[in-house]
Amino acid sequence: MKAISLTATHQPVQLIDAPVPTADPGQVLIKLQAAALNHRDVFIQQGLYPKIKLPAILGSDGAGIVEQVGEGVDPVWRGQSVIINPAMGWGNNPRFDGPDFRILGMPENGTFAEYVAVGVNYVYHMPNHLTIEQSAALPLTGLTAWRTLMTRAGLHADSDKVAEKVLITGIGGGAALFALQFAVAAGAEVWVTSGSDEKLEKAKALGAVGGVNYREPDWHKALMTQTGGGRTGYFDVIIDSAGGPGFAKLIDVAAPGGRIAFYGGTTGTITDVVPAKVFFKQLSIFGSTMGNEREFAAMISFITDKQIVPIIDEVLPLDEAQKAMEKMDSGKQFGKIILRIS
Repeated sequence: MKAISLTATHQPVQLIDAPVPTADPGQVLIKLQAAALNHRDVFIQQGLYPKIKLPAILGSDGAGIVEQVGEGVDPVWRGQSVIINPAMGWGNNPRFDGPDFRILGMPENGTFAEYVAVGVNYVYHMPNHLTIEQSAALPLTGLTAWRTLMTRAGLHADSDKVAEKVLITGIGGGAALFALQFAVAAGAEVWVTSGSDEKLEKAKALGAVGGVNYREPDWHKALMTQTGGGRTGYFDVIIDSAGGPGFAKLIDVAAPGGRIAFYGGTTGTITDVVPAKVFFKQLSIFGSTMGNEREFAAMISFITDKQIVPIIDEVLPLDEAQKAMEKMDSGKQFGKIILRIS
């Protein structure tokens, strides 16, 4: 089979011929039709990911058709269109992943290939309203956004209460866009930040009420002006992926009793947070990443019920994976970058 392999950090990925895997007991063999990139793939290539073991076939997100079933697997799965939950071995504690937790696509061979074998417990039917490329866009960043927004921050979805006000920073990346779509579908009033005015306008088209460019020195003050200021202008829920010095401004715009959840630290160490601002506001601050099997199932159910369609930036053929990696690293995309697998 054709596959995309990374043999060493700081090197381009390579298109190789690899053996077709077999479906072991409890597994299914999936003929992949599309895969999606994540920053994880780029971080591995750049040597910035923990416990790197190479060579490996990268790719955590994939969708395709079950071609074979292993011993003990219901044969009804054969021929089914499916997506893969890449968060494997979470464990029994829903609050924290256990020692066997791993993510598909290093060290285990991933989805940048024509075939992949995974446990049947990590396979879900593809939502009927989505194309194969849209389905492939869902798993890793969708699950990350779902756990951060719904589980950790506890957004009051479809509540009879007044709609919660949500701020999502760095709109344009996959997880941030899913958080936007989930929050809008749940009935929240959503605002965003971005370093691109064009991305702010695209976010508004997806249901954001408004937003500001975080490259402005006092972007948080401009945001409060837009929301009307006062107690009602503050945010009940804030979803962040940047961390860094700007995190302190999120404390300023959080509502009393508000929740701030973050799943990344692209701008570095959080600094300049004044403890009194946190405890006098009774704020809750949560870290989050990926999610467990129950959360993945809940996310798929919500997406199906609300008919949510993932945002795709570009679809490229498998043999242009290095070009896709470079685009991901540039941060210029709005939505997911997809590899089409013949």
